[in-house]
Amino acid sequence: MASDMEHVREEIEDENRGPSFHCDLYDTEISHKIAQMLLPGLATACVDNTTGDIFRTPALVAVDLRKEFVEYLTQRSESFVAETTILEGDLAAEASDDPYEIIADFADDFATLKRNLFGRISGWLLSEKREDKIDDIVQEMELSKFWAIDRREAIARTLLKNVDFKGAFHCVMKFDTTEDLAEHVASCGFRSMICANEGCNTRFTAAHLEKHDLACPFKIIPCEQNCSESLMRREMDRHCITNCPMKVVKCPFYQVGCQSTVPQCTLKQHIHDSLRDHVLRVLQRSHKEASADDLKRQAEQLESFSSELASACDVKSLTMVLKDLEARLQQPEATMTTGLQSDAHTTTSNAEQTEVSSPAHINTDYQN
Repeated sequence: MASDMEHVREEIEDENRGPSFHCDLYDTEISHKIAQMLLPGLATACVDNTTGDIFRTPALVAVDLRKEFVEYLTQRSESFVAETTILEGDLAAEASDDPYEIIADFADDFATLKRNLFGRISGWLLSEKREDKIDDIVQEMELSKFWAIDRREAIARTLLKNVDFKGAFHCVMKFDTTEDLAEHVASCGFRSMICANEGCNTRFTAAHLEKHDLACPFKIIPCEQNCSESLMRREMDRHCITNCPMKVVKCPFYQVGCQSTVPQCTLKQHIHDSLRDHVLRVLQRSHKEASADDLKRQAEQLESFSSELASACDVKSLTMVLKDLEARLQQPEATMTTGLQSDAHTTTSNAEQTEVSSPAHINTDYQN
């Protein structure tokens, strides 16, 4: 804390030495955030100040409270350094150095000061109706342009510089000549920049370039799943779950027990390499009572039809192919059995004819 006070004293001494040229650049992101917070801060004070009052409304007191609000924030911000210096021990360690949080606390303190008796003694502060009322007043102020954003931005810049005594959110550099100042501004970390990625118009300070670049939705980046495509960051999620060739998918034979997950672009190769395993799994499903050895022998017999089996890419199609092949394998056995039965029938018929004709021949010889 002593070093902070020395820094402040050095600034005062520098100002007393004579005229100098200040760099007025600041963190535009935090300044805009503060400006955005001022409107709901004022609306809260207006609502809490008129709660239960039948003669006054938030809109009626808005102009006067706005003036008081700005004066209060300015006074508190100007005395912030002195207030922080007085704090000691744990209180000093807990004190925030974030300008937004500091000024938001000031705004809350102002609303507390303006709260009327009804708001203090009732359950109004915790009610949803209060929050809804504040939101309505904020919306009315925005639509009517009661407190324009550019005016709030100007106030926010002043408040930011008052509480940022460490110079973390605004530039504290000073120069003896305008030439030196201009040279500095060209490379100042608080200079304003616009994102160079096509389609992105975000404005930020140069110090936040890397931070924005790591999150810019319009930045072209390589596919997160390592396919060959590069695309906008905002399109990455959709790409990865739809048409990315490296999207991980389940094997189409997971229904019969294949637990493999492979990139979409290698699915055909997986099906080809695991054909024997898939055939055996489908056979096990179709012939639940068959032994494992019988199923393995049958799978080996079916390997000679690999070209036909390879055309099946899921459980349903492979089941149909296997049924057809099993029927074709059983057909020769049926044909052989039919042929043997036909030959036996012919032999029997010839023998019967011989037995019938022989006695007639014998009788004829006998009679002669």
